Amino acid sequence: MIKAITFDLDDTFWDNGPVMAAVEPGHYQWLDEQIGHAAHFPLEEYQRRRMALAQENPLYRGDFTWLRRRTLTDMLTEFGLAEEEARRWADDTIEHMLTLRHDVTLFEEVPAMLEGLRARGVRLGAITNGNVDLERLVIAEHFDVIIKAGVALAPKPDARCFLSAMARLGMASPSETVHVGDSWTEDALPAQRLGMHAAWIDAKNTGLPDHAPAGIHRLGHIRELEALLAELESSHHEHR
Repeated sequence: MIKAITFDLDDTFWDNGPVMAAVEPGHYQWLDEQIGHAAHFPLEEYQRRRMALAQENPLYRGDFTWLRRRTLTDMLTEFGLAEEEARRWADDTIEHMLTLRHDVTLFEEVPAMLEGLRARGVRLGAITNGNVDLERLVIAEHFDVIIKAGVALAPKPDARCFLSAMARLGMASPSETVHVGDSWTEDALPAQRLGMHAAWIDAKNTGLPDHAPAGIHRLGHIRELEALLAELESSHHEHR
């Protein structure tokens, strides 16, 4: 019997492509309009430095807000700003970035689906590597547990974020839990290895890989989750 479900956020509850297409140039352009730095440090240089910083600090590879803030501060100091002023502009830019980051359009099925699951007594958790703060979104009220895995320095596929979610949801057995996400390597495989049911959202329609392990169920869209849950419940009753 399925008693809890954990969800990824980006590309699970909404299409994240358009969001990031607005976020990436949007906050950088905003900063350039304030201080005119982009002629010296174009967007591509900002991106390159962020990637280099992540490689230099693998522990923080999943804390994207930290990477952005640190890169901006260092760049603006190099641009000629005093350190305190550079930090202030970096903080303001990050806040503008986060405003854009939360301008998401939920898939239309999501609110009613979450409400229905909660009404049936299913406990819900979120596990994200991204810097979306679920509490800024209207669906936050449905969740018992929110794991910001990148900020916690244990980003997926690290088992600790899954284990923490299950413990906080009160799950004694992983087999009573489903994890739903769009990443094969960061969602499906680590959940399956822990004994959870994994609902892999194959948004790019690539199909299950050859020799995919048992326990990973392919979905084309989040709207198909209810049918999978019914199938799992039916299988559970047949094997009792």
